[in-house]
Amino acid sequence: MFIYAKQLFKILTGLIILIPLAYQTSRAADTDTVKVKGTPVIQDTITSLIASRLINRDFNDIYIQNLRTSFFGQELFQPIKTQLVADVVANFVVYNTPKSRLFVNAFTRVKIRLLSTPGAPVKSPSYMPGIQLFYRLNNDVYHPEFLSGGYTHHSNGVRGPTLLPDNSFNVDSGKFSTNFYSLNYTVGKRTDKTDMVINQYKTIGVELHSGLFGKGSAAGLPGRYGWVRVNGTYMLNLARAYDDPIKEKRKLFANWQRLQFDFTYIADKYENYNAFNLKKRLNVSLKYYYHLPFLYDVSVMAGGGYRGQDDYNISFQSSYGYAMIGVASGLSFLLSR
Repeated sequence: MFIYAKQLFKILTGLIILIPLAYQTSRAADTDTVKVKGTPVIQDTITSLIASRLINRDFNDIYIQNLRTSFFGQELFQPIKTQLVADVVANFVVYNTPKSRLFVNAFTRVKIRLLSTPGAPVKSPSYMPGIQLFYRLNNDVYHPEFLSGGYTHHSNGVRGPTLLPDNSFNVDSGKFSTNFYSLNYTVGKRTDKTDMVINQYKTIGVELHSGLFGKGSAAGLPGRYGWVRVNGTYMLNLARAYDDPIKEKRKLFANWQRLQFDFTYIADKYENYNAFNLKKRLNVSLKYYYHLPFLYDVSVMAGGGYRGQDDYNISFQSSYGYAMIGVASGLSFLLSR
């Protein structure tokens, strides 16, 4: 009997020790987990999820900074004088959510030249609809890295013959059409100061036209138009602080100035131009933007550059230097919630 009493005592003693431990473990489990739609989820996962969505949201703002802007103004020193030039870009952001690192922008781009000739005709506009995808590669919004790419169609909406009987291009009423795919890699750097935020972006990429594979181009373009292009951009964007008109002692930031350098190099076989003939293979431009404080997302812009191959559809054989001045704006429509 004594032996059974001794064993019972040990069992009770063990229970007295185990019950508090079990209670503590249960409390720890309650503290470390929460239920999401009935499923226990560790709180560290929730924290990670929130952080990921905040990063995605900040990268979406970065992508919007890198969308192409619209321009209205004048270009000087062109072979054919103009009264007005415009590069109208409507960006339709169709997928923009903090739940995903993917960002999708559909756009419609139209370039117009109003000629300084009797009747002031518009020289067959360049129509360039397309779609862009952006995808972040890292988690650092102060040193962002991301890929971008997409598809673009480029044509002038004209149905006349591309070539004349003498095998020259019909620049007055000739059809121009090409399709191309692009892939770009961008690295950035953000620097915060007391009254200013400085953003820098460097982009390098490749552009491949479907004519490289014998498809999707107007007659006469093969061998005389660049199918493979290397593109690059450097952008410096300054945002300046100003006092919040509603809440005292709080600063808001708005775009102030931007400097942007772009280049394109035609890398494939093109006419009889050798690889070092930059006069025919290289396009470069430098633009300065000053954001007007009394208007939303509108800037005065001045710049210039050189076109080894004109980017205005059937006029691509022209090579010239130019200067430009006018106003610029980012016409973006955020369609997603």
